[in-house]
Amino acid sequence: MNFFKKYTFPIFLGLALTMGIFTSCEQEITTIGAGVVGAEAFTTGKEVYDVFTYNKNIEAARTNKLPLYQLGRYKQGVYGNTVASVTSQLQLSNPNPVFGTFSQSTEDGADTDTAVNTIPENETIKEVYLYIPYLTSGGTRDRDGDGVEDEFDTEPDNPENDNDGDGVSNRLEGIANTDPLDDSSVDADGDGINDGDSAPIVANNFARSFQLDSIYGAIDKPFRLKVEQSTFFLRDLDPNTNFQEAQAYFSSQEFSPNFVSDVLYDSEISGDLLIDNKEILISQEDNETTTDIDESLTFQKRPPGIRVSLDKQFFQDNILDMEGSTELFSQSNFSTFLRGVHLSLDSVDPEGLMMLFDLRRANIEIIYTHDFYNSESDVPDVLEKTYFLNFVTPIANTQGINGNAVNTLLNDDYPSTISESLDTGETTSRIYLQGGAGILAEIDLFEPMNGRDAISQIKAENWIVNEANLIFYIDREQLDLAGGDIEPPRLYLYNAETNEQLYNPFTDPGPRPADPFPLLTAYPNYDGVIEKSDGKGIKYTVNITEHINNLIVRDVSNDRLGLTLTADISNILISNAMFANNEEKLIPVASTITPFGTVLFGSNIPVSDSNYDKRLKLEVFYTKVD
Repeated sequence: MNFFKKYTFPIFLGLALTMGIFTSCEQEITTIGAGVVGAEAFTTGKEVYDVFTYNKNIEAARTNKLPLYQLGRYKQGVYGNTVASVTSQLQLSNPNPVFGTFSQSTEDGADTDTAVNTIPENETIKEVYLYIPYLTSGGTRDRDGDGVEDEFDTEPDNPENDNDGDGVSNRLEGIANTDPLDDSSVDADGDGINDGDSAPIVANNFARSFQLDSIYGAIDKPFRLKVEQSTFFLRDLDPNTNFQEAQAYFSSQEFSPNFVSDVLYDSEISGDLLIDNKEILISQEDNETTTDIDESLTFQKRPPGIRVSLDKQFFQDNILDMEGSTELFSQSNFSTFLRGVHLSLDSVDPEGLMMLFDLRRANIEIIYTHDFYNSESDVPDVLEKTYFLNFVTPIANTQGINGNAVNTLLNDDYPSTISESLDTGETTSRIYLQGGAGILAEIDLFEPMNGRDAISQIKAENWIVNEANLIFYIDREQLDLAGGDIEPPRLYLYNAETNEQLYNPFTDPGPRPADPFPLLTAYPNYDGVIEKSDGKGIKYTVNITEHINNLIVRDVSNDRLGLTLTADISNILISNAMFANNEEKLIPVASTITPFGTVLFGSNIPVSDSNYDKRLKLEVFYTKVD
């Protein structure tokens, strides 16, 4: 607002200018036009400014206490393979846990206890499961309300269509509590009996399908998972800061094979796994004491994910048999005793498989039995119970995380064309961007090293900046030669000196709660979303009008900008990263949690080059008073 107060015109000038724009819509926007309103002349036009781009290799990024973790191997044609593994502490559901009904000290005194119900409980592992839920696409999108998400609905606007071809419409299957995506789940006559196997139909007792998110590579091919005990002690606090700050761990930290021991699960032995987008159904055992209910006809449900059986004896020895010990007395003691697990995943396909997942939602489920005194029969009986170990847990009402887990991210060596453009201090003809512990770019506007000559000239000419954009064209030739890579859906431009975002969260609309694609539609004025033609990316446009006006009107420092990829535009967290020559800087966490990469045209392209018009440049549309 200060800018407009400084250059005050009659109010109707803006109205006349708007009308002039509409009446001249057939002219090129670069055409300079003049008009006179109340004896004052104005000029509109476009100016193109050079910018200066530099590629910087991220040698290691801080990867503990992340909002999302990467697991697997992802092959990009341009950059090669990235291998991601996770090493995590385990968190007790509660310190000093009691397994069964009585504490271990009470059980130990059973022989001298006069209470008849105090008996040794003989807690015994029945099963142990690791559960890692997949990310899903968010809210349900079911336009016709027939119970089938649009992703799986052959006619998403017709509730009477029959998706599975069993002769009953999706709508009627929803009423009958049968699965509209399974032709063996059908009740055509509505008698409550499955027509296929004559089993009674239980409400909502089938596995729903979900649209999975953030799983890349050979999704339809088998993959392998390995779970090992970690022997590396992950500290929560950094001794170099007198234990006042959280310990930082970086993506280059390797834990396997030197810091692992017992194998708790290996799909090479148990059998390869497959990605499944359906809910996990867990069969129940019939409780003989409830004669009017058959629990075996019902299921517990888990959202789609990986659920595998772990080594039972390991958890018998290290969890149940440790009841009442100092090792389980506190989380601190437990983390020292059982230091965690190491997760690794790979595909049988050369393309690889990479998944992003929320480690806060993963857990280890320990199902065990124990003896108890049945007062009705006056004899010991057996009960079944469950205890959970978590990996990391959220801190309520904050973005903090209890516990510690590290994402190891290891990249192939880059081709020479890429590696020779990194950390040279010279402006580049190509911008190389790779998520994870990859590559980011830095950008100087107008002139290198915070020059303000162009800004001073704009101020001297009394420009009103209507719009300012950076246009990032994609190098299609390099991407097409590499073949088939998933292109990053959005770029993230930020102030590399202050690490602040360039979009204004107070004036630019943020994510809408019901928006099915919040990461792409949030902050539309800022943009940065990929523009495609025939399914292939052409360019990204980032609107920096407010940033340019801040430079001109408020004399804000012309700081160097940073450019990365983002998996979540609303995530503005920053974290440490290591660069060449032991330089440590802060970078956006959003870049660290994406596996993608791309190649853009930089600024240093000769005029004689056929791609000269695709060079990165700053376009400024302005109005000035003559």
